[in-house]
Amino acid sequence: MSEALNVAYKAIDEDHSSESALTRRKLVGGAAASLGTMGVLALANDDAWAAQAARNTPQNILNLAATVEVLATIVNTVGPEKLGNQLDPVTRENIRSASREELIHYNVLTSVGAKAVTEKIWIPDNVFASKRGLLTTLEAGDQIFINAYLIGTTAFATAGGRRNAKFARFTGEFMGAEAVHRALARQSLGKLGNDRAFMKFGFTKIETAVTLLQRAGFGFGKRGKGKGQFYSFDQVRKRTPNPRAVNTRKPR
Repeated sequence: MSEALNVAYKAIDEDHSSESALTRRKLVGGAAASLGTMGVLALANDDAWAAQAARNTPQNILNLAATVEVLATIVNTVGPEKLGNQLDPVTRENIRSASREELIHYNVLTSVGAKAVTEKIWIPDNVFASKRGLLTTLEAGDQIFINAYLIGTTAFATAGGRRNAKFARFTGEFMGAEAVHRALARQSLGKLGNDRAFMKFGFTKIETAVTLLQRAGFGFGKRGKGKGQFYSFDQVRKRTPNPRAVNTRKPR
C-alpha cells in the first residue's frame, strides 16, 4: 500500500471521527477499492456536508485555495528545473504549462479577496529526486486540489447570490484544470489518465487538504517532515514558465 493511500485513509478516518467505528471502517474499506491511486470516494452526502458546512466558509475556502496554488506553482515550476532531461519533452511541457495555470489560479483568487496563509513552502527533497517522485506528487496533489475545489463549488452554490455564483463557476473551472493535470501526470506514469467518470474524493472539511499535504511532508511557513528546503513563492513566480499555448487565461 502506498504512502499516499495511507495518508488518505487516515484523513478519511479523522474526517469522520464523529461517526461510529463501524461506519468509519466501512468508509476506509470503500477507499481501499481504488488501489493504486488516491482513490475515488463518494462520501460527501448531504448529511456529511451539513455537518461540515460551518467550517467551509467562503473566505476559508478562498484562503486555502490560494495557499495550495502557491504550493502547486512552486512544485510545477521547480520540478522541470531540477529534473531537466529526466523528463521527456511532452511531460516537461505539460508540467511547465501547469505551473503557469496554477499561477493564474492564484492571481484570480487573490483578485477576489483570497489571502494565502503563507508564501513560504517547505518541500521534501524526494519530490524532486526523480521523475516518478515528481509525477506521483503531482497526481496525489492534484487529487487533493480537485476535492478542495469541489468543496468550494458546493459552498459557494449553497451560499447563493450573484457573487457566490461567480465564485462557484471559478472553482468549477479550476477543478477541471486540476483534473487535466492529474490525468496527464497519471499518463506519464504509465497509468490510465481518464480513469473516472466523476471527480470525487473522500473528505468534506476544507482544512483536510492542508492536513494531507502536511502528512506528506510539506510545510506551510514552517519545516515539514524529513529532508527538504523552503521555497519562496515571490522568487519562484518570477521564473514560472509562460508557454504561449496556454489559453483561456481569464475566467468568464
